[in-house]
Amino acid sequence: MPSYLDFENSVAEFEGKIAELKALAAENQSMAIGDEVKNLEKKAAKALADLYVNLSPWQKAQVARHPERPHALDYIEALITDFTLLAGDRKFAEDHAIVGGLGRFKGEPVVVMGHEKGHDTASRLKHNFGMARPEGYRKAVRLMDLAERFGLPVITFIDTAGAYPGIDAEERGQAEAIARSTDRCLSLPVPLISAVIGEGGSGGAIAIAAANRVLMLEHAIYSVISPEGAASILWRDSQRAKDAATAMKITAQDLKRLHVIDEIIPEPMGGAHRARAQSMQATGDAISRALGEFAGMDAGAIKKQRREKFLAIGRTI
Repeated sequence: MPSYLDFENSVAEFEGKIAELKALAAENQSMAIGDEVKNLEKKAAKALADLYVNLSPWQKAQVARHPERPHALDYIEALITDFTLLAGDRKFAEDHAIVGGLGRFKGEPVVVMGHEKGHDTASRLKHNFGMARPEGYRKAVRLMDLAERFGLPVITFIDTAGAYPGIDAEERGQAEAIARSTDRCLSLPVPLISAVIGEGGSGGAIAIAAANRVLMLEHAIYSVISPEGAASILWRDSQRAKDAATAMKITAQDLKRLHVIDEIIPEPMGGAHRARAQSMQATGDAISRALGEFAGMDAGAIKKQRREKFLAIGRTI
């Protein structure tokens, strides 16, 4: 049984009844439940479709944070072959919130990295819930330097609530590390493709997402601050996160309209967590298309395209 979000109660009720019937049938082989199960499955599918056809920004934020949603290591395992994990920033330590290394995407060598949130208590603590410290961004710069040296495209998976705000991170130059990583993205002479697969929070996200093409899953979110943080600042009330989510235009649909992102990747009905393999395959296809746009393009043209893309955001004339 999947983990249900607050607004999915109607779906949970139908799918719970289906599970109960199947459990009873397993105990009593003579029970004929086929028709009833089919009827309930149709009702559950309709309830799910009715919910997801018009999700509010706050509901999308909940879907983007779903604990069963595939994370960076899931995408790397599904899409990257011959992956070799590289660790450490060669200055201070290894940061597990950003994972990355070398591998092959559809047979071609690439550098790949992304925010990893973890999938259970132990791994979430290990990866610090995807919130990187300065050494994580310095590792990202090291990997991008490697990409430039060997002429390899870079693929990044974005999924973080933001950079880690702890005192130790600030003492080691969090803001400087984020700025240098963002600058390195913008100066890369090779194609950089970023996919927002869950949350894209603040500078912690843009530090590895200042890309030639920014892709975004249908129910992901991308914003300068979390809805809760914005509500606390604007209204001194974190309970108004729903209002903040609407006001900030954090959804893929809003950001595509504002030209902040380049492509929306459709998700299976009910979100990426309900059909993980299908969602990851669709993301891989979108990344492949984006990389194809830069095939044969020289370094100067790649950097110029990226520069003009970001300069054009927000222009009205």
